[in-house]
Amino acid sequence: MRFQASAALALAMALGACSPQAANDNAAETSVHAAKVVDLSVDQLSDKIAAGNVRLIDVRSDEEWAEGYIAGAEHIPIASFDPSKLDLSDGREIVLYCAKGGRSERAAKMLSGLTGEPAQHLVDGIVGWEESGKSLEIAQ
Repeated sequence: MRFQASAALALAMALGACSPQAANDNAAETSVHAAKVVDLSVDQLSDKIAAGNVRLIDVRSDEEWAEGYIAGAEHIPIASFDPSKLDLSDGREIVLYCAKGGRSERAAKMLSGLTGEPAQHLVDGIVGWEESGKSLEIAQ
């Protein structure tokens, strides 16, 4: 009798985990996790730059930076990127970019992990920026 009660309780718990509410809870967890990094298109970044209030950070290598960068960007190579050292007090939106989006996504995850807020990056990187006909600055 005790075994049947335990088995019935286990079955009820297992079925409860498969309930629509449990599925919704899992979906909510997934969407929150996915929202930690916001992918921006070239047009979205261009609009943000035009509107002002953006702090653009290029996480590419020194050699890549020397070949050209998006006007107004600051350079912090991914190898030395430490979000805890960023001054976040000025209220500007931070947008990260690299060549194709991989390193900036990694940096965005690091920043998001520190702040608990979603972080933004240019999903197609500077390659996408150039392919869209946008200009670059050259380091002097």
